[in-house]
Amino acid sequence: MDRYAYYKEAFGQLPMPFAFVDLDRLDHNAREIARAAGDKKIRIASKSLRCVDVMRRLLDADPVFQGIMCFTAAEAAFLADQGFDDLLLGYPQYHPRHIAELADWIKEGRTVAFMVDSVEHVEQLERLAKERGTVFAVCIDIDMSVQYPGLRFGVWRSPIQVWEQLKPVVERIVQSDWLKLDGLMGYEAQVAGVGDRMPASTLKNKLVRALKKRSIAEAARRRGDAVERIAAMNVPLRFVNAGGTGSLDSSRNEPWVTEMTAGSGFYSPVLFDYYSNFKYEPAAGFAVEIVRKPRQDIVTCMGGGYTSSGSAGSEKLPQPYLPEGLKLFGREGVGEVQTPLLCRGGIPLAIGDPVFFRHAKAGELSERFLTLHAVSQGQIVGEYATYRGMGECFL
Repeated sequence: MDRYAYYKEAFGQLPMPFAFVDLDRLDHNAREIARAAGDKKIRIASKSLRCVDVMRRLLDADPVFQGIMCFTAAEAAFLADQGFDDLLLGYPQYHPRHIAELADWIKEGRTVAFMVDSVEHVEQLERLAKERGTVFAVCIDIDMSVQYPGLRFGVWRSPIQVWEQLKPVVERIVQSDWLKLDGLMGYEAQVAGVGDRMPASTLKNKLVRALKKRSIAEAARRRGDAVERIAAMNVPLRFVNAGGTGSLDSSRNEPWVTEMTAGSGFYSPVLFDYYSNFKYEPAAGFAVEIVRKPRQDIVTCMGGGYTSSGSAGSEKLPQPYLPEGLKLFGREGVGEVQTPLLCRGGIPLAIGDPVFFRHAKAGELSERFLTLHAVSQGQIVGEYATYRGMGECFL
């Protein structure tokens, strides 16, 4: 199939720029992620989607998809208002206002778990739970990064690595009349979120693969030890959460893990091209219009400057996707209002034609557009509002 001609025909009447989601490919990726989960459940990471309609579609697709990992309390309250349940706050929350909103949903019977990694977090939640007169479920985040001489492989998240750091947090929760220890989470970001097949980086890729292998073993040991010690205190856990899209094949092997988180793999953005252990299909992107031809082999598009978060680097830029053979200019990259592209191989493009891009990450695409135009079998079949399109902006 000529995918460029397919999208050009399907979206031919839409003014640009616009964002889209290919439902056929989204469904394919969902099936592959469900298969990769083995006997575990998949919790959907909302930050990587930021679209209520897409999340509903995934939750309806297969019973393996169960629950949402949210990124702020305000977002969790919004999702509760949209009818979602089994909400896990993926990050600690501290400000009372939105936590209080969630307390009201908890009173109505919604399942919500707050993330903590310190006694300070625990005591703040305890105060607010007591004020609202309801018990809060909490999940403890343990750090999965590994330290070598001169190298920290992983991200700076929880301060808890060993039992001596975890024990006082567990004990403080267990002692409280207003809190319940509901779950344990350990996110091995250096496995799930780091590509090991980056272009022109042969030696680095080999090093990353070796470090990932060691990290997988350490993550399993750390999670297993924490679960065993908590069980010895006669404290039951409803769930043990692990991993991300990039580590499903390893996290699923831990018998104490009950669920894994996945998000970006459903859209499969550019950074997901650089993993050796899986391959999903690009299912989301955006289109910009060619408005100039400065030279026969150069076209200039209107807009396109939707750079992703993280450390600055060319890998964080959206990339021209279709038609094939287009290349960004190193000195200009993607621009605020225009993006020039070099056309290699004599691509016949004219003023007014679309160029389809893929975002480097997944959910951040939805922060730049009000809707995702949903395409299936060559037809636009829906218009899915993003968080931004529903008037919401959480981070």
